[in-house]
Amino acid sequence: MYRYDTHDQTLVNERVAQFRDQMNRYLAGRISDEEFLPLRVQNGLYVQRYAPMLRIAIPYGMLASYQLRKLGDLARDYDRGYGHFTTRTNLQLNWPKLETVPDMLAELASVQMHGIQTSGNDIRNTSTDQFAGISEDEEVDPRPWCELIRQWSTFHPEFTYLPRKFKIAVTGAAEDRAAIQVHDVGLRLWRDDKGEVRVKVLAGGGLGRTPMIGEVVRDDLPWQHLLTYLEALVRVYNQFGRRDNKFKARIKILVKALGVEEFRRRVDAEWAHLKDGPQTLTREAVEAMQSHFVDPERRAIGEEAIAEFERLRGENRAFARFVTNNVHGHKVPGYKAVTLSLKRKNHSPGDLTWEQMHQVADLADEFSYGEIRVTHEQNLVLADVAVDRLEELWHRLEELGLANPTVGTLADLICCPGGDYCALANAKSIPVAQAIQERFEDIDYLYDLGPLDLNISGCMNACGHHHVGHIGILGVDKKGEEWYQISLGGAQGNDSSLGKILGPSFDRESVPDVIDKVLQVYVGERAEGETFIETYRRIGLKPFKERVYA
Repeated sequence: MYRYDTHDQTLVNERVAQFRDQMNRYLAGRISDEEFLPLRVQNGLYVQRYAPMLRIAIPYGMLASYQLRKLGDLARDYDRGYGHFTTRTNLQLNWPKLETVPDMLAELASVQMHGIQTSGNDIRNTSTDQFAGISEDEEVDPRPWCELIRQWSTFHPEFTYLPRKFKIAVTGAAEDRAAIQVHDVGLRLWRDDKGEVRVKVLAGGGLGRTPMIGEVVRDDLPWQHLLTYLEALVRVYNQFGRRDNKFKARIKILVKALGVEEFRRRVDAEWAHLKDGPQTLTREAVEAMQSHFVDPERRAIGEEAIAEFERLRGENRAFARFVTNNVHGHKVPGYKAVTLSLKRKNHSPGDLTWEQMHQVADLADEFSYGEIRVTHEQNLVLADVAVDRLEELWHRLEELGLANPTVGTLADLICCPGGDYCALANAKSIPVAQAIQERFEDIDYLYDLGPLDLNISGCMNACGHHHVGHIGILGVDKKGEEWYQISLGGAQGNDSSLGKILGPSFDRESVPDVIDKVLQVYVGERAEGETFIETYRRIGLKPFKERVYA
C-alpha cells in the first residue's frame, strides 16, 4: 500500500484543523448554511434525510487492517455501530453528530485516512480492479497509477469547483472489473511490443439521469503523458461543461454535444500547452511510486498442499460451493483471493458492524498480510490467502456470517441506501433488496441461474448502478408514492451495455413477483450454457415484457 510521507500527513492534518475551525464558526452562527455547504461537502460531510452522513475515502479500494479497525472504532464511538461500503469503495457513516465530525476526521488522519473530495464538484475517489496486482489476466498493475492520479487531483487548484462531480476508473487487466466504460474518464493500461505502458483513454461515460457509454478519446497515450493529458481533458470540461443546469453538467453531456472528434480536438489543443511540461512523468517518479506496491513475502506453497486443497474441495460440497463462487485465481501458484460477502438476509447490502470490521481486520492480519480490498459490488476481498489455510478461513468467515457462497449470483445484489437514509431518494431500496433475498434464497436455484447482476437504485442518481445491472431496479416517485421501474440487459465489463426499461413501474410488493417472471422467461428460453445476459441479447426485451405484463 501507499504510505504517507511527511508532506501527505501534514496536508491532511492541516485540513482537519481548517475544517474544525470552519465547523466551530458554523455552529456559532458566523457561517451561513449556504456558505458552509461547499466547505463540508469537500470534506465528505452530507446532511441526509434524518442525520448527517460522513463519507470516508478508501483510495482505489485498498485498506490496511489497522485502518479497518479505526473505521470500526468510529462506527462504534460516533455512530450506531455499523458502516456502509458503497459502489465507489468508500465507507459511509450515516448517523454521526455534526459537532463530532472534526474529531472523527482527526482520528482518520491518525491512520492516513480522510474524507477529502468524497463529495462536491471535484475529482472524486479514483477506483480500480479489486484484484489489482494479483490477477492472472493483468498486464499492468493499476495501483501506482491510481495513486499518481490521486496525488495530482487532490486539492488541484483549478478543479475545486468543476461543473459537476468527476469520477475516474483505471484497469490494467484483460477483463475490465473497474467498469471504465461508465465513468467520466476510464483508463485502460496496456503494454506495447516493447513492453512500454500505454493508456487507452475513454471519456463521457456515466450513469445517473442520462446514462452513456464512454467514447475512446485516445488509444495509445504514452505513460509519460498521463497526468498532462488528464489535465488537458479536465480543463476542457471545466471550461465548456454546462453550469446552468446541473442535470446537464456532467462531461458525458459535453462529449455528446460536441461529438467525440471535436472533443478530442479541443483536448489536443489544450494538451499542446502542457505536453512535456513539468507534470510529465519520469521513470524515476513511476518507479518510486511502484515501490509502495511490492508483493508481500509469500511463503512457498508446495504441490502437496495444492493437491490437499483440491481433495478437500472435492469431498466437502459446502466448501466447494464457497470456493467456486467466492474464490478468485491468483498470479502466484498456491494462493487465492477470497471475497467476503456483505450480502446477508435481514442486512442491508454493503453494511458491516464495528465488531465485524475488527474481526475482518484480524483475519486480514492472520491470512492475508494485513490487507483488505473493497469492491464496487459492495463486498470485501482478502487478496493473498494460501490454499493450505483456505478451509480454516472459510470456517472463520462462516462464524462471522461473511461466507455466503453467492458472489456473482442474483443474491449478490448491489443496493444504494435509498429512502431509508438519502434525502435525494424517490423510494426505499433496502426493503426491496431484502424482499428479493427472501424470495430467492434457494441456493441450488441461484446456481442454476448462473451469473446474474441485479442492481437497485433509489433515484436517478444511480448510486446502485441499476443501468448496468442485467436486471436493474429504479425507485420512482408517483404522486408521492414509491414505485419501481424495471430494466433489463445492462452489463458492465468489456462489453458494457445500458439496460432498457421493461415498461410501466410496479408497487413495492409486486417487485419480487416481477423478477420471478423475468427469470422464468430466461430459464425457459436459454440455450445450453447460456447466461442471462446472453439469452437477453439473443431474444430481446419482447418475450420478457409479454410475460410480465400478460
